[in-house]
Amino acid sequence: MNCKTLALATLTSLTLAAPAAYAVDGDAAKGEKLFKRCSACHKVGDGAKNAVGPILTGVVGRAAASVPDYKYGKSIVAAAEKGLTWDDESITAYLENPRNFLRKFLDDKKAKSKMSFKLKKEQDRADVIAYLATFSE
Repeated sequence: MNCKTLALATLTSLTLAAPAAYAVDGDAAKGEKLFKRCSACHKVGDGAKNAVGPILTGVVGRAAASVPDYKYGKSIVAAAEKGLTWDDESITAYLENPRNFLRKFLDDKKAKSKMSFKLKKEQDRADVIAYLATFSE
């Protein structure tokens, strides 16, 4: 196998193995408007403080249940102990249905989420994630 063939085979296998973040691109400006629904419980940005929910500054790429001084529910703590990190895919699934996400992630039909709010539209979830990503490194 020559170098070109090897490089192409490697690139192809990496492309096929890499999971898609999600199919819809988010619009941070639209996400900012949608985040107003979330802001009753969550704060974001410089000086944000925990409220009913933890601050979401830096949430994209952060380990779950890792905001200091926030009292998380048992199921999200268990998910964190199992290695949950908030990436595009996990945030998308969580925003769609937090309780179902935790039940599937933990393989526990009794898992609960303190968050009952759901974002049903895929585009809305993508837009909110794009907005939150502007507060992450």
